[in-house]
Amino acid sequence: MQTAPFVELLAVSAALAKNPVFDIIIDEKITLQNYCNALIEKTLTLRQSDFPAFIDYQSGQVKNSIIWLNKLEKLLAHNQDVFILKKVLCRFTKLMNLIEDKRTKVQSSPVKVLKIKTPKRLINATSDDRYFSYFEVKNHIETLTNFSEKLIYLTQEAFAYKQADKFSINTTLQAYDEQCNHQIEHLQTLRKMRSDYEKEQQENLENVLQEKASTFKIRINGPINILTDVYKQMMNTPKSNGKTYISHSIKDITKFICDNHLDELGNELSPNTIRTYLSPTRNDKDPNNDTKIRI
Repeated sequence: MQTAPFVELLAVSAALAKNPVFDIIIDEKITLQNYCNALIEKTLTLRQSDFPAFIDYQSGQVKNSIIWLNKLEKLLAHNQDVFILKKVLCRFTKLMNLIEDKRTKVQSSPVKVLKIKTPKRLINATSDDRYFSYFEVKNHIETLTNFSEKLIYLTQEAFAYKQADKFSINTTLQAYDEQCNHQIEHLQTLRKMRSDYEKEQQENLENVLQEKASTFKIRINGPINILTDVYKQMMNTPKSNGKTYISHSIKDITKFICDNHLDELGNELSPNTIRTYLSPTRNDKDPNNDTKIRI
């Protein structure tokens, strides 16, 4: 039996075989010759209807499926006489066609091929040309920033799963399409909640602005220092009991005056100006005696 230079020799003993139908079983030392012999024997004994699944299974176990497919093709070509002698050339022909089809799909199709980094326990199902892992889907959608792209991707994955001819399903995991649909519902719920929250925030802001805009303010038809002097007297002139009429700070009174009054032109008052007028050390800003209102 001639060999082909396989890079990876993935074979197991009969006792360790998880899939006896598709695994390459070698109970002795695994060598290139033994591996090639076992592989040819598998192609001669396996049902032809299982050929597609066998190629998918084996190519999915290796790190580089293209290299493995090329070596399998070379192995079959080197041993074509074996198929002729056993009068099963139809097996040879079918295998060569399947190898070519699989290689074309792997090279040109964007569908996923089995990767070592994803544990089998996290793969929901396997079909002829791909596998379905919600674990990978969830990781992928986290890389998408556009909300609509996430929904489109999940919808496409759920549809692809429904249409696929699955030959292996992991019953320990929830169905792939159900997980995708649940994630779609979750995202749509989040979008609605965010939309409602943003709407509420906008309404609150508009209410605040409206209240601020509609606040009644008294217009002072005269010099502003006449008004501030009244407050200044009440803040600094003590009554008979020793207390002043107003015991608030200049900062508080400044804010109160600005929030509730306008100048004679209807303009907002300047806090800096009002603060200066209220300062007990700035008597030069007090009104003249003939316009002064005495408390």
